[in-house]
Amino acid sequence: MTSAGSGWPPAVFDPAGPYSEPVTTLAWALLLGGTAVLLVVLAALWAALFGSAKLKARLGGERAIWILGFAFPAVVLTGLLVWGLMLTSSLSATRVTGQEMRVKIIGEMWWWRVHYQDEEGRETLRDANELHIPVGTPVLLELEAADVIHSFWVPRLGGKKDMIPGRTNRLLIQADKPGIYKGQCAEYCGGPHALMGFIVVAHAPADFARWRASRLPASEGKGPGLSLFLSSGCAACHTIRGTPANGLAGPDLTHVGSRQTLGAGILPNNPGTMAGWVADAQAIKPGNRMPAYHQFRSEELRALSDYLVTLK
Repeated sequence: MTSAGSGWPPAVFDPAGPYSEPVTTLAWALLLGGTAVLLVVLAALWAALFGSAKLKARLGGERAIWILGFAFPAVVLTGLLVWGLMLTSSLSATRVTGQEMRVKIIGEMWWWRVHYQDEEGRETLRDANELHIPVGTPVLLELEAADVIHSFWVPRLGGKKDMIPGRTNRLLIQADKPGIYKGQCAEYCGGPHALMGFIVVAHAPADFARWRASRLPASEGKGPGLSLFLSSGCAACHTIRGTPANGLAGPDLTHVGSRQTLGAGILPNNPGTMAGWVADAQAIKPGNRMPAYHQFRSEELRALSDYLVTLK
């Protein structure tokens, strides 16, 4: 598995799928067009300040104003609008075939719920802050918000789409090669908005099938880590399927040990960062809704983090 697209900030002008290519083409056109307009404005400013009286008279005449100030912008902007709509028409999630993989993603302050669905929209698997998809398969995302407006954006795989409370918006994405693709909330949602990241992991089809088959409930087992999790209040907010922990306020942790990151894309996932996040998530991501647990002794933090990283 390569780490394509895992750098930060996300690679905006490097499409990796059919639903990001039109957006990239349009973005380049707007960037180059904006540069051309800037050069024209600078040339006009130079003429106004340093040009000859004859040049100033020609540029300031009624004919020039009608052509350059009205007709030319109207034609160019109308053409750009029509071309942009035609270019991006394939991105409309109304053009679904029923063969797409379906996933519901719910934006929260400041993380993401991920609900995998079957063809009829029934939930089959739950995760958080990370989406796994097979290469070459269109993925239909049903986007919702639980609190305020968020915006889902994985630049290399598709355009961005707002997530609005009380409404379901749909977005198509697809990866053409295996890799890890970074995303980000693209609508300011208060507090640690800039730290609300997302990961899409694209697998070869056979690898994706193996990953999907491995998503089993945790074995309850025994040990100090699980005991601490259940007795310290963690289970009131988090679910670990296969154990008595069934909280719904926070991310599902059934497979937290297999995720690429912690804290919604801001930390690599390993025992050290897990312990640091549990001990004082507020110091790492100020304003998030997980309280600090300063009461844990070092050996308790080690036991708890060692348990959580085994949840794969």
